Amino acid sequence: MGVANWNARPWLLAIAALCLAGVAVALTGQYVFDMRPCPWCILQRVTFIVIALVCLIGAAVPAPGAWRAAAGLSLVLALLGVAQALYHHFVAAKSASCNLTLADKIITALGLESLVPSLFQVTGSCAEAATSMLGIPFEIWSLALFFAAGALALRALIRG
Repeated sequence: MGVANWNARPWLLAIAALCLAGVAVALTGQYVFDMRPCPWCILQRVTFIVIALVCLIGAAVPAPGAWRAAAGLSLVLALLGVAQALYHHFVAAKSASCNLTLADKIITALGLESLVPSLFQVTGSCAEAATSMLGIPFEIWSLALFFAAGALALRALIRG
């Protein structure tokens, strides 16, 4: 492994841990506190998991530039997650139904609900899923987590 990869590796592992912790919190909300996820909630979950996987692969692969590719892709995915969370907050959370929205179409097209229903099954509408934790809407927590992941990815790119 190159020196640059060793410098970026802790950042990539931190991003993966952060994203997986976010999914763990979402699952706790779902299964312990009966928060029913909507398609936008599930799509953000998927994005967190993909970012985590990209970072874990980038941290593990010894090929030159793997860490840079992982950090760059993670940054792009984090920005996509920011857009998802903003749309969720300003548009989807204020609508009664999420049926046939972009998030619903993506989740359906990927077939994630049938592959791992305990993780990816949509059980609520956007209006029902508009819940908060410590007085802050769940999608704003997600937004903050995507910002943090993006900032760490940028840090890995710059200082890696």
